[in-house]
Amino acid sequence: MSADLDVAVVGAGIAGLAVAKRLRAQGRNVHVFEAADHVGGRMASVRQDGYVADTGAEMIGTTGYPATWRLVEELGIARADVPLIDAPLAMWRDGRAHPHVGDPRGFLTGAGLRPSARWRLVRLLANAGRRDYSTDHPEATPLGDRAVADVIGGDLHDYLFQPLSGGFYGWDTTRAAAGPLLAHMLAVGATKTFRTYRDGMDTVARALAEHTDVSTGVTVREVVTTGSGARLVADSTPLTARTVVLAVPAPVAAELHADAPEYVRRVEFRSMIKVCCLLDRPLDAIGAAFGLAIPAVENPILAGVVLDERKHPSRVPDGRGMATLVAGQEVVTDLVGESDDEIARTLVAQAEPYLPGLAHALRGTVVARHRHGLPMPTAEALAVRKDFVDRPPAAVEYAGDWYALRPCSESAVRSAEVVAERLADAGVPAVARG
Repeated sequence: MSADLDVAVVGAGIAGLAVAKRLRAQGRNVHVFEAADHVGGRMASVRQDGYVADTGAEMIGTTGYPATWRLVEELGIARADVPLIDAPLAMWRDGRAHPHVGDPRGFLTGAGLRPSARWRLVRLLANAGRRDYSTDHPEATPLGDRAVADVIGGDLHDYLFQPLSGGFYGWDTTRAAAGPLLAHMLAVGATKTFRTYRDGMDTVARALAEHTDVSTGVTVREVVTTGSGARLVADSTPLTARTVVLAVPAPVAAELHADAPEYVRRVEFRSMIKVCCLLDRPLDAIGAAFGLAIPAVENPILAGVVLDERKHPSRVPDGRGMATLVAGQEVVTDLVGESDDEIARTLVAQAEPYLPGLAHALRGTVVARHRHGLPMPTAEALAVRKDFVDRPPAAVEYAGDWYALRPCSESAVRSAEVVAERLADAGVPAVARG
């Protein structure tokens, strides 16, 4: 008996949509199922009253994102539609914002670091640059599974590595491995090269969905491997497929597929919360920076701020502003169960010292909760990743940013290429397109 579907992809985030495109290019028929009522996953954007609020990912790199740029080019998205942010990132210390974090100019200005910490950073990056730090093989970096806090301590940890990896990635630096973080930083380079999508971070997802068979608002509840492929339950409907690709966070994939490899079960995510504040005017704050990293030693409740109109003015109506607030990991667990209004009140009150006049300029908020924010490269996951990568192709495959334990959309797009290559190597014959 023939299967109901050739390929079923679960998840219409960037990984699921990208793998659907790659498999269609191989002649496969692909149907994507998405539980939410929109595509994009953690790269989704909300459009409200002329504002474009990114509820997840904020930016991409000019370098360190080769798979993403290949995809952008294939989709015909112009480089002008992915402009440079053209503003620095700042660090909060001693009551003010220090610009040029992650930029060569920061070695001169300090960027919030003491002179001794700057020299430590120079030596750390110079040594790392001479060694093999591959973003495709996080388990094989020279630092092994040593944690960020064990490798990088003192001022350099508190005022650079913790605010970036703990604040914007949601990692616990006592458990997250330093090697994958350095691999990511070396690949991406200076923060002055950061870009954003002019029309929202869901630009690529929306372009992919235009040419993809996607069912939104449909929850896949179970996936079971069978002798001839796999069986899935979409809402209450049982379906069979020759191949299923679970393009969802690893903990979700493990819940859906009882036979998931050990690596899938070992990958850990931390919850994250963002509040996008729609403002009646732009705020004159944090100097010329577009974003502000706030160390946990300064404020454990608020981890960071982004002024979205400085990412690109098209994100807000003329004369308006928007500020995105990122919750600190110490309060996420307590806040995630609260109402949107309570979350917004908490973070807005915390942000007022950094963004004076925020509460008075506030017109509305968009609250985003991510049960699974970004994957964290723990020793437990790194220990079993090679077995996962080396396993033979199977009827149930996996895609997502967690495939390479890298905290960015590039990892998700790259995983789509890897999965498509695995399935092509498996020699599954193409079927006629319906």
